[in-house]
Amino acid sequence: MAFLASISLRTRPPLPRKRNSWPVILLSATIGVIAIAIVAYLLWPTWNTQSAASDPGRLPVTIGNTLFNLPTQAIRVKVQKRTGPQERVDLGFVYPSLEAPVKQRVTVDSVEANPPTIDRIFLSIAAHHNTLAPDERARTIYPRYLDPAQSQITDGLSMRAFRDASPYANEDLFFADKPALFARCSRDAATPGICISERRIDGADLTFRFPRNWLSNWREAAGAIDRLIVQVRGPGN
Repeated sequence: MAFLASISLRTRPPLPRKRNSWPVILLSATIGVIAIAIVAYLLWPTWNTQSAASDPGRLPVTIGNTLFNLPTQAIRVKVQKRTGPQERVDLGFVYPSLEAPVKQRVTVDSVEANPPTIDRIFLSIAAHHNTLAPDERARTIYPRYLDPAQSQITDGLSMRAFRDASPYANEDLFFADKPALFARCSRDAATPGICISERRIDGADLTFRFPRNWLSNWREAAGAIDRLIVQVRGPGN
């Protein structure tokens, strides 16, 4: 029996050696971190690093079934910077160059050193849905509220004042033939007066807004409106 026991002890297979699992865990964790880093890099938002030059220079936009070719950087609302049909698009242009404005960092010190001036002409293009046209409003609505006693002509530009009790109180109507200009302007008060000039092109109304004091050189302001119409419609339209 002792002999058999000794044989049994000699022939018994050795117990498996316990392996160290830390290298495997460390390798798996490293692979996981690398994978997460790759996914994060691919999905990380890039709008802060993309330059404005990466956007197309012009966007074809349909408003009121009317095609416009709009400068991308002039569009003021981010969600409107897309092609295709839209109900309305708002734009801003530097006056008198009519270029798209360049965004600048504004601080308290820079504002105090250089007080801001209004050097923009704003343009809103919206589908009119067969509402009263601007020229029809000028012929049928505005004359009801004009003050016949207050009118003047300066350098070819005529001005008629609205009555104080009218819906257009504290506003004046300016118009000229050559070049054509028709604008309703608020009067200067705590804030500078603003002029509104409207044009209809097919299914869209174009509304221009600019400071009233530009009317001191009204021919240049009227010419800017005409040039902007050509600029947003494109040549041949």
